[in-house]
Amino acid sequence: MKGHMYMRRVLVLLISFLWVAMKGNAINGNSSSVSEEPKIVNIGALFTFNSAIGKSAKPALVAAIEDVNSDSNILNNTKLNLILQDTNCSGFLGTIEAMQLMGKDVVAALGPQSSGIAHLISHVVNELHVPLLSFAATDPTLSALQYPYFLRTTTSDHFQMYAIADIIGYFGWREVVAIFVDDDYGRNGISVLNDALAEKRSKIFYKAGFTPGAPVSEIDSLLVSVNMLESRVFVVHVNPDSGLDIFSAAKRLGMMGDGYVWIATDWLPSLLDSSESIDRKTFDLIQGVIAFRHHTPDSDLKTRFSTRWGNLKNKESQKYNSYGLYAYDSVWLLARALDVFLNGGGTVSFSNDPKLLDKNGSSIDLTSLRIFNQGPKLLEILISTNFTGLTGPIQFDSDKNLIHPAFDILNIGGNEIRRVGYWSSYSGLSIVPPETLYAKPPNISNQHLHSVIWPGEGSKTPRGWVFPDNGKPLRIAVPNRVTYPDVVTKDKGPLGAKGYCIDVFEAAVKLLPYPVPHEYILYGDGRRNPSFGNLVNDVAQNKYDAAVGDVTITTNRTRIVDFTQPYMESGLVVVAPVKKTKSSPWAFLEPFTWQMWGVTGVFFLLVGSVVWILEHRTNTEFRGPPRQQLITVFWFSFSTMFFSHRENTVSTLGRLVLILWLFVVLIINSSYTASLTSILTVQQLSSKIQGINTLISSSEPIGIQDGSFAYNYLINELNIAESRIHVLKSQDEYADALEKGPNGGGVAAIVDELPYVELFLSNTKCTFGIVGQEFTKSGWGFAFPRDSPLAIDLSTALLQLSENGELQRIHDKWLSREGCSTQINPIDESRLSLKSFWGLFLVCGIACSIALAIFFCRICLQYNKYNTEEEVHDVEEAEPARPSRRTLRTTSFKDMIDFVDRKEAEIKEMIRRKNGDSKRPMNQESDGQCS
Repeated sequence: MKGHMYMRRVLVLLISFLWVAMKGNAINGNSSSVSEEPKIVNIGALFTFNSAIGKSAKPALVAAIEDVNSDSNILNNTKLNLILQDTNCSGFLGTIEAMQLMGKDVVAALGPQSSGIAHLISHVVNELHVPLLSFAATDPTLSALQYPYFLRTTTSDHFQMYAIADIIGYFGWREVVAIFVDDDYGRNGISVLNDALAEKRSKIFYKAGFTPGAPVSEIDSLLVSVNMLESRVFVVHVNPDSGLDIFSAAKRLGMMGDGYVWIATDWLPSLLDSSESIDRKTFDLIQGVIAFRHHTPDSDLKTRFSTRWGNLKNKESQKYNSYGLYAYDSVWLLARALDVFLNGGGTVSFSNDPKLLDKNGSSIDLTSLRIFNQGPKLLEILISTNFTGLTGPIQFDSDKNLIHPAFDILNIGGNEIRRVGYWSSYSGLSIVPPETLYAKPPNISNQHLHSVIWPGEGSKTPRGWVFPDNGKPLRIAVPNRVTYPDVVTKDKGPLGAKGYCIDVFEAAVKLLPYPVPHEYILYGDGRRNPSFGNLVNDVAQNKYDAAVGDVTITTNRTRIVDFTQPYMESGLVVVAPVKKTKSSPWAFLEPFTWQMWGVTGVFFLLVGSVVWILEHRTNTEFRGPPRQQLITVFWFSFSTMFFSHRENTVSTLGRLVLILWLFVVLIINSSYTASLTSILTVQQLSSKIQGINTLISSSEPIGIQDGSFAYNYLINELNIAESRIHVLKSQDEYADALEKGPNGGGVAAIVDELPYVELFLSNTKCTFGIVGQEFTKSGWGFAFPRDSPLAIDLSTALLQLSENGELQRIHDKWLSREGCSTQINPIDESRLSLKSFWGLFLVCGIACSIALAIFFCRICLQYNKYNTEEEVHDVEEAEPARPSRRTLRTTSFKDMIDFVDRKEAEIKEMIRRKNGDSKRPMNQESDGQCS
């Protein structure tokens, strides 16, 4: 890049010397200035007059100069003098013309339209401090910090390429072919497109560049080569004056029919908008093309300009394109900036460049190229200027790009150009004009366009790709398995392979709406299973077009290839040797842990005691001699286990506690019955290895299938030592290693995927079993290179196979076997612990505590009332001498126990009688006094 930049500078310097030599006259003097406001200020314009852009730009520039000079509200008595230079579509001549223009003391230059010339003369204006306002150079790299005096007054191609990427993402295409003119304008625009597509998980499949001004034969050859590719989405980024040659060649080659997609950048609308009329032949060339045009909002200014255009002089066309509007606004931008500059006391002065002096200090013959002394100040004002022009708001952001970049999305159909939507950096794709959406919050997620007419006059969105037209079928790698041939194996038939995976793939391909020619290539030597990791890597490196087989979808593999929807669920399990276990005579104790048994027994006694306490005073069934009451408590407690208690509860608190306890007993009985049934009927196998956790914690050897991803998974993810892993190559080795065990040179367990394990268990008549849980979740899928459209289409086909039952039928054909118990859990996992029931016990305990608290509070109140009445009665009948405080207030514990042990009815009667006795003497004394 640096060498390229230096070459450009050298070229500029050489051209400068050539031009000075041809000019032959130099302007003497070190500097010149105008202290007062100048009467005339020179501005330059550089573009190709006889071009689609120039035919609109020239009349617009002249009209803008006339409008500025006739407007008394701007620039006072200063007039603008426009100096036009024609680049004649030549980079060399354009540079010469630019050098001539810079030698005429211009304060700013408008143009050029060529991005290549803009790159060259930007170095010149940097040295001379002359702002360069380009209304047509759209190369995104011109916005670099390398060109501080370049100011783009139109929309950069950076935004146009992101608009194209949004269109491609909207229709779901993954690969495109870029056809572009191989110059700064074309290359740099396509480079941005590649970056924009990468954000949408798409890409440029092929870059087809051609030289500027290429002959028709070169374009024909280029299109013939791209027509052999898979992608049918073409983005055309060329110059307006030669763009139709692309579509003419495509029409001749039959590339404008069904299945093709053509997207043209703004060059096509610029050409069509500036044409006097579009003949039928031109419309035939571009049927179904999508094109982008700079969006300029409708306004009164734009309407008046359109009306005025017909009366403009020196115009070569009755129509104009968007570049004419940008050229007109560029003049007004410069005029407003100059007005602010001059009103702020700015002066127009020029001085010789010290860099153009020789070693002796004398000026070499380049003195016509002089520095605009106030260039930095004028540039600063230009960037900060803000007004509304024909193209809408003219305001620059921090990157010196116009704000609110937007495009109209056009579609050519029949004899008309239809607008199917808009794109803006603010809201993305929309059918609503961008200026309407600026007042609303951005909503990039709600993308929508009107219907599009595609090449071939179809309304269905093209798939965007086909198989290459080179007669080569897809090269599909198939693992040449040694174990489990029912999954996939070699075959002597025409396909060369057979099995479950092959049948699934063939059934899915038949559902595609297009033919998929393919051939199977066996992967592996046939003596041992191939490495599936190497198989996936080969697909990623395009050694094969796909991999069809029992390829497990893993995280690392999805980073390098695209997988289809899984057609078989899979996951790693542990297989270990197992044996039948006999039922123990104490099996009835196994449903609960010893803690559960202990807590349950305690609660039986606790609830029985609580109910006895609550019922003892009111229920005759809970009264009697101490021995009988003790037996009642035990009987009542444990009889509730079977809901066979014969004692009735009469107190409210007792009934509440009993109802809650019976609910707890119901839950415990149900859980016990279910657990015991499971232990006696389902759990009939046991193993030393109880799952992946016990296998990891042990140091015993582990067997895996040859070629399986489980090898790397066990080492990298589970940190199992590589020395513990034994690779087994056949089902016989599986069985032999498990039977020998770790002490006999075998393995303690095998880690493999569930589908293989089910086949292995069936073939060995369930001699072995799965222990523990399935500890990974994955599936089998077909692998394709990244961004292959076949992966998406086949995923849809696999879903259809699953929905219509065909996938299950294929599975039953190849993999259906007599089932075994697929999971063996140790007995401890079936036992119920206190964790499952502590909530119930807690609720029951709280209920008992509350009931007892209420009961004893009530007893205390009764006893206090009874004791108080008794003391009052004793005091009234005692001698006048005061008894001691100890005698009145001390109550024996035995009296309280006797009080609690009495029946509720007796207590109430005693309190009632004492109340009556205490009132009778007082009434009698009162009667005596009254008599």
